[in-house]
Amino acid sequence: MMAHAPQVVFVSTESLTKLFELVKTLEQQARGTQVVAVGRSTDASLLMELMRYGIREFIPFPFSRESVFHSLTRVEESVAKNPPQFSITDQLYTFLPAKQGVGASTVALNTAWALGGIKDTSTLLLDMDLTSGILGFMLKLNPARTIVDAAQNAHQLDDSLWPQLVSRKGPIEVLPTGGLNPDFRVDSTQIRYLLEFARRNHSAICVDLSGNLERYSIEIMHESKRVFMIVTPEIPTLHLAREKLKYLTNIDLGDRISVVLNRTHKRAVITPEQVENLLGVPVMTCLSNDYQGIHRALQSGRCVDPATDLGRQFKAFATAILDKAAPTVEPKGRRLVDYLSILPGRYSAVSE
Repeated sequence: MMAHAPQVVFVSTESLTKLFELVKTLEQQARGTQVVAVGRSTDASLLMELMRYGIREFIPFPFSRESVFHSLTRVEESVAKNPPQFSITDQLYTFLPAKQGVGASTVALNTAWALGGIKDTSTLLLDMDLTSGILGFMLKLNPARTIVDAAQNAHQLDDSLWPQLVSRKGPIEVLPTGGLNPDFRVDSTQIRYLLEFARRNHSAICVDLSGNLERYSIEIMHESKRVFMIVTPEIPTLHLAREKLKYLTNIDLGDRISVVLNRTHKRAVITPEQVENLLGVPVMTCLSNDYQGIHRALQSGRCVDPATDLGRQFKAFATAILDKAAPTVEPKGRRLVDYLSILPGRYSAVSE
């Protein structure tokens, strides 16, 4: 039922037990869905029982054009006044690299894994880097189906097809990319159907983007609750992050963006406060530079060890994004543009 999100359901009165079970399910999952009963019997007790369960429309066999027309007209009016309310998640998070090689896929994977470990949080990880997606490799998947298959079948996704498309790994479901296919193009309608289905069937969704700002990536970010831009404490990365932030702000995405500062270490020259001053958006979390831990995770095809500092950081990050809005950190200390003289001169105009 949730897979198709119908506005109207036609049910037979041949089995009242199944009919009333369906009505209860609709009340729980899709309040407002109109139910039209059809059957041969017009017994008054049957009609009263239907009304007791909130079913106001009944079309008897054999159908007459006039009765069907009037019934559907009333149903249409009811749907317009009280559209169905499907239970869909707003926990859609996108991970956008400031530049290639900053570890965005690693952050997306481990955040999704940590989310999946939280009670009652069914989590989906989507690899939308269609040319260089690496999540399948990182998780040692060998899927028969990929995100390409899901996109091509997006208009007919249902509870029977979906398990054939996703791969289960640990506490999460994954839709990885497949082999390199430069000719494949995904359109807006496919993405819309795919996200609608996923949001009805999962509590949280993490999307790994390429960073190339394709049209479909922009649309996914507009659907997202938060967009996490992944940066590292390096000058070229922060320069490109700043340029992307300008563009994203111009297309009304600025208020959804938080920064994840990846590969930090105690002796880092660039501090989180300086990153915030330069970019003008909050650093939501800082993730340690644990090369050995990441390497071991790749070898095992799973998340980083939850018992390590980095593993605990991912768990805290996942908990934070589910429970509260992105926190802000008060800027302090010298501005990065003053501290790093090699930045282009135009950055000196950045306000505090």
